[in-house]
Formats: sequence, C-alpha cells, structure tokens
Amino acid sequence: MSETFFDAREGPRDECGVFGVYAPGHDVSRLAYFALYALQHRGQESAGIATCEGGHITTLRDLGLVSQVFDEQKLSALQGEAAIGHVRYSTTGGAGWENTQPVWRDDGREVALAHNGNLTNAVELYTELKEAHGLGFRGTSDSEIIAALISSSPERTVEDAVVGAMQRLEGAFSTVVMTKHAVVAFRDPHGVRPLSLGRLGEHFVVASESCAFDIIGADLLREVNPGEMVSLSAKGLEVRQAVKPQRTSFCVFEQIYFSRPDSRLEGRVVQQVRGRMGEILWREAPVAADLVIAVPDSGNPAAAGFSRASGIPKDDGLIKNRYVARTFIQPGQELRKHGLRLKFNPLPEIIAGRRVVVVDDSIVRGNTTRQIVGMLRDAGAEEVHLRISAPPIRNPCHYGVDMSTREEMIAHRRTVDEIAEHVDADSLAYLSLEGVYEAIGTPAEDHCDACFTGRYPLGDNGSGNSKFALEEIETIPAGR
Repeated sequence: MSETFFDAREGPRDECGVFGVYAPGHDVSRLAYFALYALQHRGQESAGIATCEGGHITTLRDLGLVSQVFDEQKLSALQGEAAIGHVRYSTTGGAGWENTQPVWRDDGREVALAHNGNLTNAVELYTELKEAHGLGFRGTSDSEIIAALISSSPERTVEDAVVGAMQRLEGAFSTVVMTKHAVVAFRDPHGVRPLSLGRLGEHFVVASESCAFDIIGADLLREVNPGEMVSLSAKGLEVRQAVKPQRTSFCVFEQIYFSRPDSRLEGRVVQQVRGRMGEILWREAPVAADLVIAVPDSGNPAAAGFSRASGIPKDDGLIKNRYVARTFIQPGQELRKHGLRLKFNPLPEIIAGRRVVVVDDSIVRGNTTRQIVGMLRDAGAEEVHLRISAPPIRNPCHYGVDMSTREEMIAHRRTVDEIAEHVDADSLAYLSLEGVYEAIGTPAEDHCDACFTGRYPLGDNGSGNSKFALEEIETIPAGR
C-alpha cells in the first residue's frame, strides 16, 4: 500500500501497541489479530503478526490498519503455538514498509520483535552494530537495533540475550520478542510505556493494554514491572528482574489520552480517572454556561465528569465521523476547504443561542481547536468556553510519542489568556498538574510529565535524537 495517511487530528500521535502469546492448541494468529484490533488506537500506520510453528517463524506485516492488512486467507497461513503482533505509529524512523513490525532478524539467533517506545541512545548503538560488528539493517527504526542486539548475542538462551540487551538500552522500551522456543516480554527500568501480563486458560499473554485481554477472553494478572522480563514457553511462565528498576517514570499522558478508556492502569480503570479529571477541572475552573460538550472521543470522559460536578447538562454538540480520520485517501482541494468538517460536524439545533463549555484532553498546535471554536460560533453558540483536562503542553516527548516541536506548540511562550485569544475562545482553563495526579491517585514522582514540565526523568532530553536520526546518518557523506 502506498497511499498517504490522512488524519484530521493534530494532537500527540499514539505510539505503538504490542502483543504476545504462547498457547499451543489455540489459534494464535487469530488471538493476535483481535488483540491488535483492540490496540488499534495506539497506531494506525502499519500492522503485523509473526507466528512460530514447529521451529519456523513466519512474519506478515504491511502498511494499513489491522483490518486492511489481514484477512482470513492470510491468518490461516499464520499457524503455530506462539505469536506476537504490532500496530505502529512511527516515532523513530519513517513510516515506510521497511520499518513495519514485527521485525525479523537472524544474526545467529532467529527472532521476531515488536517494540513500543524510543531509545535515546539509538544512534550510538546503530553506529556500533554497523561499524564494529558489521551488521546490516533493512530499516531505520530503533526496534531493529533491539532485535539485532538479541539476535547477535552469543548467550545460550534468549532470556540471557535479552538481559544483555537491556543492559545496553537507554530510553523507553516495552518489547516482545519471539524465538523458536519462547515469547519473551520486557520493560525498561523506568516503566515509561505500559505493558501488562494476562492469563488465557492455562497459558499466558502480554499486551500494551489490558483491553487486548478482554477481547480474547484473557484475564489481567498485573502490569509487568519496570526492568522485569517475563518468558512464556512450554515451561509456563518464568519471571526475572533483568535489570535493576530505576525511578518509576510512567507516562502520565497514557492516563490522559493514549490508553483506551476501558484499560486498567496503575490499578484503576482509565475511564474513571478521566472522569475524575473533569470533576476536578470544574472545581478549579468553574464557568457560567448552559451546555457541556466534548471533543469526541477523547474528551468524552472528562466532559461527563465536568457535567456531573457542575450540574450543567451534557449533550453531543459535535458529531464525529469515525471513518474519514483513518482513511488513506487525501480529501483533495475541493473538499479541503471544508477543513475539520471532514471529521467533526456541529449541531446548530443543540448549540445555537447557548453558552457552551467545550471539554478536550489537550491542545498542541491550536489549529484544530481554533477551527472547532469557529464551527461552534458559526452554528450559533453564544459563548464558547474551553476546558482542557491536562496542563499546557510545552515540550516534545522523546520516549515514544510523536509530538510537534517546541516552537510549533501553541503554549510555547504564550500565556493562557493569549492562547484563548488565539483560538477565539471566550475563556480557557487547563487542569493543573496537581489535579491530574489527584485524579490518577498515584504520586507525581512515579510519572514522566516532561511534556508539561520539561523535566525529563531518564537523564536525557533527547536533543539530537530526532525521529529521523537514523535516516540522517545514512545520508551523511563518507568521511564526515
């Protein structure tokens, strides 16, 4: 597939989703397919599944959504006792086919690997593996670097090879790797990106989020601990603390936006956490209004909480087209003038003549928000008040989320009043960081909130490690 991906949303891009299962006697490719279907929100650029049958690994991956990449015929060709899967939004390396996952390598040990996160030392490792060890790379993603470290390891078992690789990796990584004998999942020592362990009958599964377990009938056991490795094989479940855990730095934006509302993180259902954010947002920033509406779908839980706490009724003032935003077809010049109406359509019968509170999870560049305010005014809204269930985003993420550059962010060097004026809102208020953590119910020191505060907990602000850093290495002339 060579079509250009079109997405009407300008906010932070979902990163990636991973899944792994070792379950002889089960249709593992179908389990992987439906698990990835549940994780589709984490990445829409590409999808892939690898299976192992009788010591032979087969990988199928392509650009597109899960339902576009796989059909009954393709799934029937992916048989075996184990499977891993991946949905991708690119955060290191471009969106071309060569960077789709699972990655397959055989540098002495045959592996397939799927990864969510971002290595902050990717350039260093890539250069070392190419120049010192003579390893070749098909793509330019940091996922292939992890696969190369494990595949080329002289260690006897894949578990020992993973431990050795984890000791070399810096940054965020929640990863599953499959060999001929096992599926091994591991999480970085800071626990930046999510990874959960579940049970499927007498077998075990791993996934980025627990919503993947629900769709296949598995039960959530717990989250994989920072620095921990879990191995699924004929031996059952084996757990090892592979590297010493560091200061826990779980991405707070998983709670605010990335994870599905029905997933369970840090012991709580995300839907409830986001609803509580809306309630606290009302307490911190009340406003006289007639109607609460959400920017669907990510603003729905907070809008419901805001309405509950305030007593202001909530209705669907913006209707979302859930299909156009994930099309690979560009709208063309004639339709482009309609802008955001390709994704959202306001209802004048609900909005006209009313003071409206619009609840959303974030504002990044502000272009979409300005268009939404304009559409609501055109639909007859008397006043438009914006309430955002997160603090202002002022800094890019270097741990697995593709955001705008700092200079592109609307909150960069602007006050809240200046942002409100820029998007033409009658008022604007953000949820405080203290309010975010009150809603989550876990300490601030257990999270990464660098996108709000600029404090990067992994000791590296990621400068010089851009999304296309490995492509840039390949284009540098020899001798420089």
